[in-house]
Amino acid sequence: MVDSKQQWKAWLYLSPAIVLLLVFTVWPIINTIIMAFTEGYTALGNIGEQTFQFGIGNFTKVIFKFPDFKECLINTMILCFATVPISTFLALLIAVCLNSIKPLQRLLQTIFFLPYVTNSIAVGMVFAAMFNIVGTFLGSESQLVTSPGIVNYFIEISGLGNLIEWLLANYPNTISWLTTTYPISWINDGSTYMANMLVIIVYIVWNALPFKILILLGGLQSVNKQYYEAAKVDGTSRTRVFTNITIPLLSPMLAYVIITGFIGGFKEYSSIVGIFGESMGPPHDPYRLNTMVGLIYKELPLNQYGRVAAAALVLFAIIFVITMINLWVSKKKVHY
Repeated sequence: MVDSKQQWKAWLYLSPAIVLLLVFTVWPIINTIIMAFTEGYTALGNIGEQTFQFGIGNFTKVIFKFPDFKECLINTMILCFATVPISTFLALLIAVCLNSIKPLQRLLQTIFFLPYVTNSIAVGMVFAAMFNIVGTFLGSESQLVTSPGIVNYFIEISGLGNLIEWLLANYPNTISWLTTTYPISWINDGSTYMANMLVIIVYIVWNALPFKILILLGGLQSVNKQYYEAAKVDGTSRTRVFTNITIPLLSPMLAYVIITGFIGGFKEYSSIVGIFGESMGPPHDPYRLNTMVGLIYKELPLNQYGRVAAAALVLFAIIFVITMINLWVSKKKVHY
C-alpha cells in the first residue's frame, strides 16, 4: 500500500489518464445529458446564443415522432436476442471440444481467435462478397450472365436445392422468402427482409465466437480436474458431467459473455455497414436493417443534437435495464 505521504506521486502518475477520461469520457456524457433535456437544441442555435427550454420534449419526439424509431428498435432486439444465445451456445461447445484435445490445440485456438483481431468492416465485405449475386453484361441486357455466389453455389452442389424446393412446395408460407430459382437473392436488389436478417445473424454469430471461446476456454482450463476425476470414478455420463459440473463451474464466465453480448448486440452497427454499406439495407429498401446506433448516426448530420442525445439516452436506458435483469438472474444462477 502506498504511504499516505507519498500518495501525491501516485496522483501525479495517474493525472494524464484522469485528465483524458474527464475530457473525452466524463464531459461528453454530461454534455449528452444536458443536450437531451434541452428542447430544440441545435449547434447553430447554441453558437448564436439562442435560448432553449428545459424539458422532455426531445424524448417524446424520439419515441413517438421519429419515423424509423420503432423499426430500428425491432431490428436491434431481433439481432440481439437471436445472436447472443446462438453464439454463446456454439462458443461453449467449441470451447469444450478445444479443451478436450491436445494435438494442435494452440494452433486451433489461434485460428478461432483470428476473426476477433480482424477489422469488422473488412470481414463484412467478405461476407457481402460470399452472399452477393454477380452479374456480367455481355453486350446487352438480354445477354446478362449471373453468377450465384459462393453460398448459392454450395446450396446447388450439396443437394440442398431439392430440399429447399420440397419445403417451398409443402410449406410455402413458412419460408416464402426463398425462391425456387437459383441464385437466391440474399442481399441484392429484390431480396427479402428475412434473407437480409439471416445473413446479418450468421455474420454476427461468427464474429462474436472468438471472444466468447477465449473467455470460456480460459475458464475451462482453470477448473479443478479433481471434479472430473471423481465423476469418472463414479461412472458419471458425459452429459451429466457437462450439465452438473462444467456448466455450474463455468457459470461466472457464461454470465460475463452473456451480459457483454447483450451490451454489444444493442450497439450493433458496423456489421450491417460492412455488408450493406451506409444504406443499411438492399438498394430497393435502404435503411431496412437500421439499428438504434445507426439511427443516431443517421440523424447526426441533420444538426438535431437534442434529439440525437435523447436517442442515445434511450438506448442507454434499454441497455441498463437488460444488464440489470441479467445481473439479477446471475445472482440466482451463478455459482462463484
